[in-house]
Amino acid sequence: MFIDPSVGLTVSERTVLSSDGDSFWQFDGDHGVGNCSVSGPYYCGSNYTNRMYFEFAPTKLAGKYVLDATFRAKETWSFDCQPHMLDLVRTDNISEGTKWPGPKHLDLMGDRSVSAGRGDLCSPSQPDSWIEFNDSPSESDENLRDTVRSFADGKFSRLTLMLKAHDEGDAAAWKRFDDNAELSVTYMVRPGLPSAVGIVPGDGNTAFCPATTVSDPLFVTRTDPLVRAKVETQVQPTSAEHKGALQAEFVVQRQEPPGSSTWVGTWSGESPTVGWDPDGTLQALRIPHRADGLVYRYQARTQSHVTFNGNPYDLYSAYKGSASSPWCYFMIDTTRPKAPQIVPGDPYKDCAVTACGGPGLSGKFTFKPNAADSDIIGYKYGLISGSAADVKEVDGSTPPPQTVTPDMEGEQTLWVQARDVRERWGDRAEFKFKVAPPGGAEGRWNFNDSPPTQSGQTKVTVAKDSATEGTRHNATLFNAGSEWNELARRGANDYSLWLNDTTDPVKQQGYAAAPAAVDTGKSFTASAWVYLTDATANRVALSAPGSNASAFTLGYSASDKKWVFSRADRDVAASVVIPSKADTASPPLKVWTHLTGVFDTGSDTSTSDDTIQLFVNGRPQGAPVALAAEASSYEPWQAGGGLQFGRSVKAGAGGDYFKGRLDEVALWGEARSESLIRLETQALEGDLPHPELVAAWDATVSTGSTIKEMSPYPVAGMTLSASGATLDGASSTLMLDGTTGYARMTGPVVDETGSFTVTARARLDSLKWADKPVGYQAVIAAQRAGTAGEASWALWAEKRGNGIYWCFGRTAVHSAGNLTKSHVEAQEAVAEMDTSVQVTGVFDAHQPDEVSGSYGVNHLYVGDAEQHAGANAGFAAAQQGSGDLSAGRGTTAGVTGSYLPGALEEIRVWTGAMSADQVYEKITAPSGTGS
Repeated sequence: MFIDPSVGLTVSERTVLSSDGDSFWQFDGDHGVGNCSVSGPYYCGSNYTNRMYFEFAPTKLAGKYVLDATFRAKETWSFDCQPHMLDLVRTDNISEGTKWPGPKHLDLMGDRSVSAGRGDLCSPSQPDSWIEFNDSPSESDENLRDTVRSFADGKFSRLTLMLKAHDEGDAAAWKRFDDNAELSVTYMVRPGLPSAVGIVPGDGNTAFCPATTVSDPLFVTRTDPLVRAKVETQVQPTSAEHKGALQAEFVVQRQEPPGSSTWVGTWSGESPTVGWDPDGTLQALRIPHRADGLVYRYQARTQSHVTFNGNPYDLYSAYKGSASSPWCYFMIDTTRPKAPQIVPGDPYKDCAVTACGGPGLSGKFTFKPNAADSDIIGYKYGLISGSAADVKEVDGSTPPPQTVTPDMEGEQTLWVQARDVRERWGDRAEFKFKVAPPGGAEGRWNFNDSPPTQSGQTKVTVAKDSATEGTRHNATLFNAGSEWNELARRGANDYSLWLNDTTDPVKQQGYAAAPAAVDTGKSFTASAWVYLTDATANRVALSAPGSNASAFTLGYSASDKKWVFSRADRDVAASVVIPSKADTASPPLKVWTHLTGVFDTGSDTSTSDDTIQLFVNGRPQGAPVALAAEASSYEPWQAGGGLQFGRSVKAGAGGDYFKGRLDEVALWGEARSESLIRLETQALEGDLPHPELVAAWDATVSTGSTIKEMSPYPVAGMTLSASGATLDGASSTLMLDGTTGYARMTGPVVDETGSFTVTARARLDSLKWADKPVGYQAVIAAQRAGTAGEASWALWAEKRGNGIYWCFGRTAVHSAGNLTKSHVEAQEAVAEMDTSVQVTGVFDAHQPDEVSGSYGVNHLYVGDAEQHAGANAGFAAAQQGSGDLSAGRGTTAGVTGSYLPGALEEIRVWTGAMSADQVYEKITAPSGTGS
């Protein structure tokens, strides 16, 4: 949008989509010729028909509301000088396998009677000319604008338009066009749910909205509190796009009468009060004086505005209050305690401007009553960035200094509330301080030093340490069982350390070794991505040997069938090995898993509080293990045998050789916080996580009874059911009858306790869905949760009273048989039928749920458009599926069914959670390779 500040109005923005070269001629001569690429006019017999297809990706359209659309193609040749009727038709998608008569025709977009491209052969001359199609108000059957609007809304993944003669039996209607067609779209941005919605309860600067029920309101000590909300677009604009013309709308209602379930409007307002602001602007407005002692509720929404062709257009988001409710409840009570005093101590007392301290480094803070209060008996405090579980309480009017430990760098805000003798909590005080970045790794090995050694080449045997702290500790590869491998955590053009993953007896003792990067007698953290292929014996990923024992080992225990981080009490032959074990046994094989071990000696010289703890995919496994409590002989000791990759060493003898691959190993000379461990687990490149494609089933290139698997990983193809499933060459899809048809293989293909992304391109058959009852669920793709009769994760379509909706969700199956289900559904619009739609589910194991504060959130994308998550998107369980990974069929409550009436083109799975931009770049973009 462009904003005219003189009048406060906006005009709509325009973007142009090119056909990205995805266009081709298709012609039929005597009905015997398939698809061709032509460079001039061709005549293929007496019965001649020609068509040209242009395919568009939803580039630049996500999160935009289409006001107008124009398709234009350049006509460069025509059969004669007479105008002939030309149709623009929306069809099903094209592919390399498309054959005559071409894809199914879906809808007429428009028609034109034109002739161009014959130059001086006509009088007057008819030069090459752009032919434009735009909906005519007088022709109700022209649907270009509405079709492109649905395309922008993500209802289908690709838009294929065909140019054809209206009368294909008339050879004189033959025309030729350049393949550089354009789709010009005029749009306004769709508003998104506002963020940072809250109320400043007193005289502070931070807005809160923790109260989700009327029985537990936020207490406000001013009769004119400040409300805030940050206006948002539905999709984050790029740096080159306009950021919208937005306004925040605030609504406040009063409980009337008090204690009832009736609410009446008491105030509403807009900010800015004049004009409009761009995406991401924090809006604030002070509520006029309200009555003391009453309960209120507040919510906000985003409005988007443009003026197009002289007419105003306004769109509104849904309302938002708290994270789990459309309302934020508060009570005005000016008699409650005022904001207390916060007196900072070391090391954060002088950190308001210059960052100091660091993540995991504790500080001391003293709390005192506000000068206006004389009856304070306690305090409640926490960091705004923390979860509800991190909130602490302390008794006393002026208690001893309290310990606060930030776990992330950057500006942190400590909040404190006072409690009076009537057990009432009051206004919040705030103290802001800046935390310095954490120290970098002392050792980091990416193992991207060389591609796999080819026959006749000399193997590269050095893996460089790429860390920047201190000195470098390059690793050396030893024995034939060590090699470089193209299956690596960071995808294409990356490599990993391959170890002993073969039955060849000569290649069973491969490993790598490096000088010690950290002092194992002091706090340290060790982490690695592991890809384990064999669990028949102990498999050590990392170890630090001494003369007789290991200061630590990180890997797999065959006896426990668990991931383990362990430490020997002393460097003696008869040492006691103390483990920190994973919570669950039998981890999946041939998947990427992130392991971290933390040795923490605390901030004192006592050994009584020294602990070790294992983290799997960033999740802490059990409580920290107190070493002295497990072995009275424990003492911290420094290993002298360096660092071993892929084996343990005891008394000089190697063993417990790893089978599989190691990647992205790192060591720090400190006990890292959970937040920093989770950050490492995301395998960030810049600010974005790096997903790794680990499975790709492609029906468009498959024939017979198996869907081919196209990733570089050793993943099986999907086998079709005996009936109801057919690989159709004409449409290049897996056709499913919705009754018995499906395809399957044995999973899993990812470690589902960590982050992952799954996408499918599917088509729903409207005729077959018409026979399904309301409530019917059809699985697109699903991973069974072992023998529990549920799906660990699933993409599905569900029939509601007003249409069919896409969904993505997860199910946790607990040991007691209880189920925890979590899902995201497409709430903006019903699913588009009879056309291919890209549906993507993302499980982000490292995103905190706004409602519970626990880590793990589901996301759903239809095309490029992310669907509103709502309160049901959080999923904190460490659930791992096994058994059938199915396409077109699922299992619920032990019953197999949920057959898909429709078709599938592809299913792909990545390790790692994609961002919204990555969903476009790697999945829906025309040039995306999916790597």
